[in-house]
Amino acid sequence: MVSAPQPLPKRPQAPATTRWPERDDPRDNVLVVTRGHPFVRDPFFEIFESNPNIQWSSVEHPAAQLMFTPKVAQAFDCLVLYDMPGIVFNRGSAPTFFDPPESFKSGLLGMLDAGVPLVVMHHACAAWPNWTLWAEIVGGHFLYQPGTSRGVSVPDSGYVIDVEHTVSPVGAHPISEGIEPFVLTDELYLAHVFEDSVTPLFRSDFDFVDTNFYSAAAALEGKLNHREGWQHPPGSNIVGWVKSYLNSPIVYLQFGDGPATYRNQTFRQILANAISWAASEEAASWARDQQ
Repeated sequence: MVSAPQPLPKRPQAPATTRWPERDDPRDNVLVVTRGHPFVRDPFFEIFESNPNIQWSSVEHPAAQLMFTPKVAQAFDCLVLYDMPGIVFNRGSAPTFFDPPESFKSGLLGMLDAGVPLVVMHHACAAWPNWTLWAEIVGGHFLYQPGTSRGVSVPDSGYVIDVEHTVSPVGAHPISEGIEPFVLTDELYLAHVFEDSVTPLFRSDFDFVDTNFYSAAAALEGKLNHREGWQHPPGSNIVGWVKSYLNSPIVYLQFGDGPATYRNQTFRQILANAISWAASEEAASWARDQQ
C-alpha cells in the first residue's frame, strides 16, 4: 500500500518580482516543461490533472526558455522538466547539438540562485548536451555520442526499453515516505551518476552493465537495440535522487518513459511527493544548508 506523507510547509512566496496577481489558492503552482523528446501527451498530462494538491500549467520549447528567469520562475512553486532541448535528431546519422542561448544560461542560474526548485524527469537529464553544466545541475550525465564527462573521455550512454525491474527506497526521506518496493516496467539508462554529489532515494535491482543495454549512438544511426563493438563501464543502480545547486533543491527521477509508467500508482505518488517536497520550506532550507 502507498500512503501519502503529511503535507510539508510551503516554501515562502518570493518577493513580488512579477506582475502576477496574489494567489489565494493553497495548492502548489507547478510549471511543466516539455518538448525535444516524443511522449504520449494526454496520459502524461493526466498525471498532473489528477493531482489534487497542485495547479499546473505547461509550456514547450522554445517558448519555455522565456520562462527561465528569476522574475518569471519565482511565480511558480516548482518546475517539472520533461524536456530535452539542445538536440536536433538527424535520421540515420549523428545528431546536431547546439548551445543554449546565453540568456537561458544566465536566467537558469539566476533561478537556481533564487532557490526555484526543479523536479527533473527521465530524458530531461540528457538535455543541452553541449552545455556540460546541465549535467552538474542534474547530478548525472547521459551522452548520445562518445565524449567527456567531468574531464574524462567516456563512451556514449546506454538505454534499454520496457524493462521490468523492482525499485526500492533508500533511507528515509519525504519523497520516499510510505513507498514500498514496487515493480515498474520502464526504460532504463546506463549513464554516469555523480554519486558523490547526490543523495540516493531509490535503487533498482536491475544489473547496470553494458551487456544489458544498447548503444545510444548506434540507435541514432538507425541501429536500434544494437551493442556490437560498444562497451561501457558498469553503472549506478540509483534511479532517483535529490541534490542542490546554488540555493535550489533538485530532484531527479529516472522513471517516466511512457504510459505504462504514467499509469503506475506508486510512480504517481513518488512524483507527487517530489513536487510537494521540492516546493516546501524544508527543501529550501536543506538546499541553502548545502552551500
